[in-house]
Amino acid sequence: MGTTVIVDYGSGNVFSVARALETAGASVLLSDAPDTIANADRLVLPGVGAFGAAWNLLVEKNLVEPIRKFIGTERPFLGICVGMQMMMQRSEEFGDHPGLGIIEGVVKRISGTRADGEPHPVPRVGWYTMTRRQASWSGTLFENIDESGAVYFVHSFAAQPSDSRNVLADSEYNGASITAAVIRDNAVGVQFHPEKSGPVGLRMMEKFISL
Repeated sequence: MGTTVIVDYGSGNVFSVARALETAGASVLLSDAPDTIANADRLVLPGVGAFGAAWNLLVEKNLVEPIRKFIGTERPFLGICVGMQMMMQRSEEFGDHPGLGIIEGVVKRISGTRADGEPHPVPRVGWYTMTRRQASWSGTLFENIDESGAVYFVHSFAAQPSDSRNVLADSEYNGASITAAVIRDNAVGVQFHPEKSGPVGLRMMEKFISL
């Protein structure tokens, strides 16, 4: 199983993520050391708040290339919330910011209106189910998840991958389809918080550490 390293760069509730992974049976290490991150058995990139601020922290700590190097090794990678958004090429949140470029596409603000044109709250906060957008979830951390199981979201921006093959799951918000999870080879990103998603999130963590 090896060690699951959580990128501890000053953005994201790393302790909640660590507790969830430990509950799932993982051996967890929090680190901002480039060599430790690049050579991890599994890597988790959490993130909360604004994309640009989180990205700047990665840059300041010289972690961008170690994360890209890790993903290139084909070992399991999980991006959570803003950590998932940073897998994209860029974000339009409070300006134009680059991302890791693992998945082609952009992060855009969620529409402030429902499908019928009426306003709805942004940020989007609460428990929502997901819809599978791949032929199968087999072999991913969603493998043992039923589509009726809800997970916890809190976000104002969402990823819009250029290629639908990179969308693992989406979730409806008052008639609009919002990307819930992305995938490219060994790298998976989730917009929701598995560490706050009860038994469904725990099953995802259990699957992740078994990959």
